[in-house]
Amino acid sequence: CGLAVGAFIGLTRDLPQIRSLESFKPSAVTRVFSSDHELLTEFFQEKRDPVPLEMIPSYLKMALLATEDRQFYQHVGVNLKAILRAVIKDILAGEFVEGASTITQQLAKTLFLTPRKTLVRKLREALLAFQLERRYTKDEILTFYLNQVYFGSGAYGVESAARIFFGKSVKVLNLAECALIAGMPKSPSRYSPLVNPDLAVKRRNIVLRQMADTGIITPAVYREASAELLPSMGRTSQTLKAPYFVEYIRKQLEEIVGPARLYQEGMTVLTTLFYRDQLAAETAIAEGLAAIEKRAGSDKPPNDDLQGALLSLDTAGGGIRAMVGGRDFNESHFNRAIDAVRQPGSAFKPFVYACAVERGFSQNRLILDAPIAFKGARADTDWQPENYSQTYDGEITLRSALVRSKNIPAVRLIEMIGPSTVARFSQECGISTPLTANLTLALGASGVSLIDLTAAYAVFPNRGEWIKPWGILEIQDSSGRVIWRPKPQKKVVMTRAGSAILTDMLVGVIQEGTGRRAAVLKRPLAGQTGTTDEYRDALFVGFSPSIACGVWIGSDHFHTLGDRESGARAALPIWMAYMQ
Repeated sequence: CGLAVGAFIGLTRDLPQIRSLESFKPSAVTRVFSSDHELLTEFFQEKRDPVPLEMIPSYLKMALLATEDRQFYQHVGVNLKAILRAVIKDILAGEFVEGASTITQQLAKTLFLTPRKTLVRKLREALLAFQLERRYTKDEILTFYLNQVYFGSGAYGVESAARIFFGKSVKVLNLAECALIAGMPKSPSRYSPLVNPDLAVKRRNIVLRQMADTGIITPAVYREASAELLPSMGRTSQTLKAPYFVEYIRKQLEEIVGPARLYQEGMTVLTTLFYRDQLAAETAIAEGLAAIEKRAGSDKPPNDDLQGALLSLDTAGGGIRAMVGGRDFNESHFNRAIDAVRQPGSAFKPFVYACAVERGFSQNRLILDAPIAFKGARADTDWQPENYSQTYDGEITLRSALVRSKNIPAVRLIEMIGPSTVARFSQECGISTPLTANLTLALGASGVSLIDLTAAYAVFPNRGEWIKPWGILEIQDSSGRVIWRPKPQKKVVMTRAGSAILTDMLVGVIQEGTGRRAAVLKRPLAGQTGTTDEYRDALFVGFSPSIACGVWIGSDHFHTLGDRESGARAALPIWMAYMQ
């Protein structure tokens, strides 16, 4: 009696309270939506979507019972005959070769115990199974099991398994699909159709055979179902939606709510992105890069060195409407719209002119467009900038100099107002990268990010107000209660008059300057091209009254894009395609 009592106390000590199952909250799925209600992605630790028993097809329930526990509705949590049979086999083999666990025992192990195979763990599992059977009905236990057990490839519960493996709800699965899912708890990683499709089919057919042997289905139905080809897998057929944007906000979400809440509490995240705009941006980048390769006569495979990025903002609110950070997220997760720091070339010139306008310069003020040499750092070296066209027009207005993207007037202008003054003004406009305060700044020699550059351009149509780009509209908890909304960072960096003048000057770029190809769109548009030495970078950044958009084309390894692949030729058509 003492040994029996001691053994019982030892086995039951620290057993989890079965009552906690009623309040058990599995980690839920956080869903991220665009502004136009498109589901962009899901974040989860365990992909789990609980469903009621009546939603689960009878074929799936019967297949599971035929495979895992044929005496489920007869036993009291433990199948003694099966245990004796398993013990004999384990003794003969000298190791654990047969489990003999009922569905109730499997549920107890899944929720409360470790998977380690020991005699003590098996006894504790049996005790927990008895307690489960005393407290819950068979259908409740089966419902718990079907919603909690792991089915492989990140799927917990039958609804998630159906979504991941077949791209549809569990309630519409056919017989073959039910049999495939029912066969997976035996070895989820091994029998996942996403990992081992051949093994998954073999396991499915074993389940179908067991269903036929127990009279659940007829031999004819068995033959038809076992001959069915494996359907296209849901996950593999889905393409990533706005992947660079999703990764961009994922990092922010982890900072705002913490990783534990993000991946476990089942929140809803609404974003600023417009999925229609996003599709237009992705198409524009893909077709634009293909056109550049075609002009070069390239026979390189896709996703080679040529890259592109596009960022689109709502000018009035600062929300990100579209983001493409590279040619293919699967090939490279590096976000060139956010993290790449590249020389902007002439796309930086508007900030030189804006700084001058804010200090009283008129756009009709004359400036000399003629060759000039500046003393270098060493006495024996001079810096002699040249115009892209290598032609010079004498005295021209500031407006004409910007419209035609002249280099010499821009350098003369920054010399007048001071490179450090321009650098400080540009950083007030949102350029966060370090700027070298010398004359080459006027020609875009200091690196900037595309997101900073585009947001700085948005200052002009936004009446001189800078808004830090943002992507998350609100976060709701699992009950739909809003738990976080952004407070966009804003500041006035230009006068309304100054921003209006710069906007008018940049409209001239579209009407008669380096961006005149875009005039065919017949819309109020403004912007500026940018090209760096040896055509390593091509840019066009511009705006309509409501949208600011920046496009960068280049190579991660700073290779040339090809002869004459300037901002007007390589980047502007992509910008036009998106804006249209």
